[in-house]
Amino acid sequence: MRRTYRYATLDVFTETPFGGNPLAVFPDARGLATAQMQALAAEFNYSETTFVLPPAAPDHTAQVRIFTPRWELPFAGHPNVGTAVCLARLGAVHGRQVAGDTLLFEEGAGLVAVAVERAAGEAVGATLTAPAPLSIGGEVPVETVAAALSLPAEAILTRRHPPVFASVGLPFLMIELADRAALERAKANVAAIAEATERYGAGAARLSLHLYTRRGADTGSEGSVDLRARMFSPLGGVPEDPATGSANAALTGFLAALAPEPDLDYSVRIAQGVEMGRPSRLLGRARKRGGTVERVEIGGRCVPMMAGEVTLEAAG
Repeated sequence: MRRTYRYATLDVFTETPFGGNPLAVFPDARGLATAQMQALAAEFNYSETTFVLPPAAPDHTAQVRIFTPRWELPFAGHPNVGTAVCLARLGAVHGRQVAGDTLLFEEGAGLVAVAVERAAGEAVGATLTAPAPLSIGGEVPVETVAAALSLPAEAILTRRHPPVFASVGLPFLMIELADRAALERAKANVAAIAEATERYGAGAARLSLHLYTRRGADTGSEGSVDLRARMFSPLGGVPEDPATGSANAALTGFLAALAPEPDLDYSVRIAQGVEMGRPSRLLGRARKRGGTVERVEIGGRCVPMMAGEVTLEAAG
């Protein structure tokens, strides 16, 4: 039986159309097979596309499945923010009213709480709480990282930390660069990234590199920020991402963990996507108590962009 599926797109982590990270949302994906979801994500060719299904628990808002153009993810940042805004603006999901301003999404990495931000009664943004505690993994040699980024080794800073994996639901390699010029010069070397993925095993699966700098970050063009960032994940079908909520959430928690204070309410303003011509702005927060990062949040604004439909054979 053929069925028409509606979708909406949003630009996430921006207040300006054609900025931020584009996202496609299918608010009612019932009847779509996994292979069809993957094919639709490849067709849109955005960093991610989400498919909303009924939740397993009745007190949760929905199950949300997240696909890159190549595979499914257990968790991601801008898909949660954009999906929450989309559903809040629709006002209902699978025939049930969206109640309150905190939505609960069932995902592969766990339950994700997303708080919707409203202006004049309309959903304009959202902030998610990371589904997993901060975990810090293994290190990768500076020379390997420099080759992966087409940069000289001296462009990689190690005074605060070496290149190291961090995750709050999805792992990223955290890399601090010397300055804004190094950030702008960085270019993903796919062959070197593939070699590094082979060498560093499952912890580096689909090696995703999240690079950031403090020096020269606040240029004024993206508003006042503390960090400038870029994210490369070419093996995951994302040569460069305009705004990566999951990576910046992990970075927020990681930087809070590095801070000497045992108790800290940390916040950081991050600009990403500038080099791609899609400037994005994210706000990260972390709560640290007794030397342990207990909670990490990432949020920002969204701009609804397009709506449409596609007719496919329903799987069941």
